[in-house]
Amino acid sequence: MKIAYVVPYVPNRIRTRPYNLILQLLSLGHTVEVFTVGSNEQDLTNVRDLRNKGAIVHYHHQPVWRSLLNSVLAVPTGQPLQSFYSWHNGMARQLADRVSRKEYDVVHVEHLRGSRYGLFIKEKFQMQSVVWDSVDCISHLFEQASRQSRSLFGKFVTRFELPRTKRTEGNLVCRFDHTLVTSAVDRTALLELATAKKNPSPLSVLPNGVDLNYFCPNPEVQRRTETVVFSGKMSYHANISMVKYLVSEIMPRVWKIRPGVELVIVGKDPSPEIRELGRMAHITVTGTVDDIRPFLWQATASVVPLLYGAGIQNKILEAMATATPVITTSRTLSALEAESGLEIIAADTAENFAIEILRMMSDLEHRNKIGNAGLAYVQRCHNWKNIAGRLVDVYSQDSSRDLAT
Repeated sequence: MKIAYVVPYVPNRIRTRPYNLILQLLSLGHTVEVFTVGSNEQDLTNVRDLRNKGAIVHYHHQPVWRSLLNSVLAVPTGQPLQSFYSWHNGMARQLADRVSRKEYDVVHVEHLRGSRYGLFIKEKFQMQSVVWDSVDCISHLFEQASRQSRSLFGKFVTRFELPRTKRTEGNLVCRFDHTLVTSAVDRTALLELATAKKNPSPLSVLPNGVDLNYFCPNPEVQRRTETVVFSGKMSYHANISMVKYLVSEIMPRVWKIRPGVELVIVGKDPSPEIRELGRMAHITVTGTVDDIRPFLWQATASVVPLLYGAGIQNKILEAMATATPVITTSRTLSALEAESGLEIIAADTAENFAIEILRMMSDLEHRNKIGNAGLAYVQRCHNWKNIAGRLVDVYSQDSSRDLAT
């Protein structure tokens, strides 16, 4: 099968979903042509990595100022700013030229940011095998953020974008031939956005996986008994809100009992308010790191006090794959099949969250039990090879329908 894979950002290990799906599709013998935009040297490095692994990559440079201008131009249209952010006329023309020559069995378009390319192809060629991977229901995320974000900028942006995103996502789920999301919660949220007058296209849950060859236990590294880790892109409003909640309400309860506990915040682009936390005793803010695994291997636990979010939290899967026990809130469980108390720990108040952190530090048997069960869970339910096989089934259904029309 020949696949055009349109991604509005260059896939890499951090942008784990497109990166691993592309690599698995290649390993299954399919031809994958990636159409993507980027803005810096790291993007070029990631492009070379994909090419070295067998993907055909059509890369288009777009400086950040151009993407921001795209968003400004979107304001009077009533469309979400994100749907314009990654638009590149040259890439759209190249994609159209390739599609016009019937180069592909299926066109796969990722995220709300990439959806405009998919609509462009649908409208220009009436192609009936265009799959939209929404990933998450963005308006579901924005609804939560508009109420619960602890970032004033995050609240403003999400409230501005929310009505636009609702209208657009409700329309998109009816325009494409198949829609994908990472969780059942996001599937339900998207279906609710489709108006009664429209028939949504088939909508399937395709969960995220984890690279089990890369993220794995390391018995040679000894865990520190008083270290907890939080990981994620630290300019993202949901992560900022989590860390502020963690530092202001959970960790003081931990420090009251164990004053020497270290909190390590790992992730690129920390906002000024997150960087400032690094001045506090027993808090380390790393910024960008080359490899997150050593931080997971050394940690007593990975903490994910999710206040709001959508889809699957990749940080949870990565921690589980290293046999690091995860403490989170029950909000995350709706996107997972993991059982609280067996494979993961869920605690919904600051007091209970702190109690679970302290238990991980004092009870080695409990820590090992949760860590090992979490590892077994991701091996069973979040293997990228199996997930890619399910994606090929979706492609086959849609390309067969295209041939029949």
